[in-house]
Amino acid sequence: MKTVAIQGTLGSYHDIAAHNYFGAGEEIELICCNTFEEVFSAIAGDSRTIGMLAIENTIAGSLLHNYELLRQSGTQITGEYKLRISHCCVCLPDDDWDDIAEVNSHPIALMQCRDFLAVHPTWKVVETDDTALSAEIIQQKNLRGHAAICSRAAAQRYGMKILQEGIETNKHNFTRFLVVADPWQVDELQRQPDLHTDKASIVFTLPHTEGSLSQVLSILSFYNINLTKIQSLPIIGREWEYQFYVDVAFNNLLRYKQSVAAITPLTKELKILGEYAEGKSNL
Repeated sequence: MKTVAIQGTLGSYHDIAAHNYFGAGEEIELICCNTFEEVFSAIAGDSRTIGMLAIENTIAGSLLHNYELLRQSGTQITGEYKLRISHCCVCLPDDDWDDIAEVNSHPIALMQCRDFLAVHPTWKVVETDDTALSAEIIQQKNLRGHAAICSRAAAQRYGMKILQEGIETNKHNFTRFLVVADPWQVDELQRQPDLHTDKASIVFTLPHTEGSLSQVLSILSFYNINLTKIQSLPIIGREWEYQFYVDVAFNNLLRYKQSVAAITPLTKELKILGEYAEGKSNL
């Protein structure tokens, strides 16, 4: 049995991603956390615990704070999973459209359903900590006139009525989740016959000199390394200096290793956050 720490409660998208990633045949025990800081605290408290955390959404963008938490934690990325996000509007079984006066959900979910909410301008929109938790609270407190935006799985778990499915504005709505763990677990977690390392996440800082970033990017290009994402974050206390978080994909592990060796002397500091198999999207 694997112990997996997630942000959110049962029925949340983190819950769905964790079960989908580890497969139906793998028994997992969830640690439900209120914040991503608590996810990393759970790993620090027990090195056998695995973390599953959202890092990027195709509509809302990157979860910038999670990059810093990951870098500071000392954990390693061991895999990723891309989950198709489809939201439902749900309520108590005895309520219906005409009863709804307030809708609750996580702010990102609310943003992703902006067009749907625009059709219901009289509803009061209230942000909460988690999509599934919104449904759970409505069910537990019997909040008549309240709706939640959450997954179908959460609606079913908490016995809610689904008023409408697929209410997200953009149907190409995916969230990328990272699987993180203490470094000693990496080899075991990646020991699967159908997985091969073809992606890596790296963070580095550069000298504050002209052309320093372009030199690094040119070397990666020379080694046929595909830059799939670059995200810059300011370094607190060092004006106009930045950390660069980079995701790269490759089909030749040796060429990738050579590229890292080649760019390292050009950086002030470089850290590999993980080398893993690129995740597939569930449709």
